This record gives sequence, structure tokens and C-alpha cells, in this order.
Amino acid sequence: MLQLPLPTSATLTAKLPILRLVRSCQNPPLRFPSSAPLSVFISNSQKPENPNVFPPVNQSVAAIVFGDGSESRLYPLTKKRSGGAVPIATNYRLIDVVVSNCINSNISKIYALTQFNSTSLNSHLFRAYSGLSLGKEGFVEVIAAYQSSEGLGWFQGTADAIRRCLWVLEEYPILDFLVLPGHHLYRMDYQKLIEAHRNNNADITISVSCALGNRDPGFGFLKVNSKNQVLEFSERPDREPLNFMTAEDSMKSSNDAYPYVASMGIYVIKRDIMTKLLTEFFPKANEITNEIIPGAISMGMKVQSYKFDGYWEDMRSIEAFYQANMDVTKRSTLGFNSFYDKDSPLYTLPRCLPPTVITDADVTDSVIGDGCILNRCKVKGSVVGMRTRIEDGAVIEDSVLMGSDIYQIVNKENVQEGNREADGFVISERIVIVLKSAIIPDCSII
Repeated sequence: MLQLPLPTSATLTAKLPILRLVRSCQNPPLRFPSSAPLSVFISNSQKPENPNVFPPVNQSVAAIVFGDGSESRLYPLTKKRSGGAVPIATNYRLIDVVVSNCINSNISKIYALTQFNSTSLNSHLFRAYSGLSLGKEGFVEVIAAYQSSEGLGWFQGTADAIRRCLWVLEEYPILDFLVLPGHHLYRMDYQKLIEAHRNNNADITISVSCALGNRDPGFGFLKVNSKNQVLEFSERPDREPLNFMTAEDSMKSSNDAYPYVASMGIYVIKRDIMTKLLTEFFPKANEITNEIIPGAISMGMKVQSYKFDGYWEDMRSIEAFYQANMDVTKRSTLGFNSFYDKDSPLYTLPRCLPPTVITDADVTDSVIGDGCILNRCKVKGSVVGMRTRIEDGAVIEDSVLMGSDIYQIVNKENVQEGNREADGFVISERIVIVLKSAIIPDCSII
């Protein structure tokens, strides 16, 4: 097994200055930036006199990113880490996609709220996004779950987590919160979403997917009118089959023909509206998706939808995760192609690993991570994670190797489902998943 040392420091050039801090979320006094007088800070926090003129998003928007919930759809990959920390495309973690979207969208205030199996995620965020060129107010900040005298339990859901961290989230004079799941795969310019939100003078704007087909994304369905105003929220509409908007349908205005759109779990919420919803109107609500959003609609708040017609994968299953990795190996624009987009780069931890060494190996249509050693083997249509060693005679086809602790195995009997955690592996949807740190004996047949 190849063991390489991890770097003690790393540098990365980003479009925006970023500072990452980790805090335990105790309630200290509110702190103001030392670079500006208190009077200037207060005056800048006022809303603009002209409602159509807003400060830049790097000054007026804070992103809130959730690492993952306790019931991840990617189990057992999430047995020892959260969904946002799951590796993808050899060198990245899923949360890098969302953080990079923020950076590329000129959003420089990013809070990551973490709780479940968060050690790996917190470590990655700390090491990947600290030490960059520091600006006045740019940061990626981890807010770990905590208990206090006011709340003795852990975070009970997304709404509860934000409510209990408002004292941190409100320390800058921002106008809107951008709430984001941290384990989805897509590229979006959030500035366009925020612009639509502000131009509509919406209290809440929900990003909806126009390219889902007929599948349930897990974030509910929205009934919208011809002006994209949300009229109703449903976890699953009663009527079958579901009528979804597609990219072409989104140009139509017939509410009867296309009544439902699928929520992506991405929300822009006015700061003052967020505070009132969480502390005054629904102080006991735990979840944004199925409690706060329906409550806001029922109160008559202005809730708008924003149509997104690009590639989006919410990692709803092991199969979806596997297919997203396979798409990286194909010369196609159907999948997620931002790994190679120079205009919207994907940031991650620079590990300073040595180049991969390939000796007499046959490698086709594959992606090979850093620090690998491939000796006289065959690799076809596969994703080979960093620090992987593949020796003589091994054949790897249509596989995702997530690191040096993954061994070549075969689902010989075409088993659909199988829980063999005691033996170090699980079979989900015919895909064999070897658990982290598991040891599969030589000549094993699975």
C-alpha cells in the first residue's frame, strides 16, 4: 500500500480572497470589522434608497452551506464522513463544487454548517480554503454543531441550525442569505439567481430544476403561476404521472399544463424575513424545506421560483454517484463538465502529491488521480483515486476507485443488494462498495 505524507501547507490562487475560521459557536459579543468605523458599518447596513440598485453580492449576500443530513443517500460511502466530504473525480470532494460556485459567483462570505460525521469535512474545508490571499471580509467559515444553555440538543434540522447560529450569520450587514445543500453536483452562477430574486422583490426565491425528467429530487414540488410565483408546496403531488417543466416548457406560461416544478433545495431569503420566520413566526420549526417554505407560502409572503435548466445531480443514490463519476471519463457534454472549465474553475485542497507513475500499463478513457502507481495493468473507463497502486495483471474496468484503500473486486453473482459490512463491503443497486479501511483478502470472490 503506497503511503505518502500529507502537505503541511498549501496555496491556491482564487478569484476572491478567502479566510476560513472554525468556531464552536459559543455566544460571544457581536464583533464588527476592525477595518471600518462603527458609524460607517451601521450606515452601510441600511437598504439602498433605490430598490433597483443593490450592493455587489460579495458585500450583501452570505451563503449558508450544509454538509449533509444524518440520513444520507450515499451510505455506506457516508458511514464515516458526511456527504459533502465524499471524494469525486479523484481529487475533489463534493462540497468543493458548491464552494467553487460561490467563489465563481463573487460570493465571498460562506458559512458551512456541519454536524453529522463532520470530522473529515471540517478538516478538508480548513485545509483547502485557509491561507489564501485575505481580503477585508472574505471567508469560508465552519460552524460546527454545538450545545449551549439555550439549546441542549444538537441541531435538529436546517431551520434549527440557522436559528441557533443567527448571532454569527448576522454579524455582517448583508441583505440576503443563500442556502445551499453541500453535496450536489452542478454549475450555477448564483448572481443570476440573486438578481432575479431582487428584481422580483421576493421574500424567498427557490431554484427549481427544469431537467429532472420524472424523478423525485427529495426537496418537494412547487406549484407556480405564469409569473413564476409559488402558489403551493407539496412533498409529492397527488396526481400521477407528474407533469414537470423542461427547459423548453419553461418558456410557456400555461399554469394548467405544467403546474409543478421540482425544488433543488436552493433558497435565497431576505435577511429580515429569515430572522422573522425562524424566531417569530415558526420558532419551533426544524426544517426549511417542509416547514418554513410551506409556512411562508401560507402566510402570503412573496415566494418566487427561479428556473435552472443546466445539469444538476443531487446524488440521490449510489447509482447516481457512480454515473456522475463515469461521466467524467467520457468525451461528452451531457454530464458535469466543470472539472475542465477554465472560466469556472473547481477549487480544492492542493495536496502536492508526486505525479502518477505508469509503467507498461494500458489506460483508456479513464481519469487518474495524483500520486498513483500503475504497473503493467489495464484500466478502462474508470476513475482511479489518488495514491492508488495497481500492480501486474490487474484489470480495472468501469470502476470508481476512491483511494489507496480500494481493491479490485467483482460482483460475480450479479447480486442486486447485499449488506456484508462485517466482511468489509456492501452491494447497492448491483454496485459493490468497499468500506473505508476495509481489507479484502486475496482471491476473494464477491
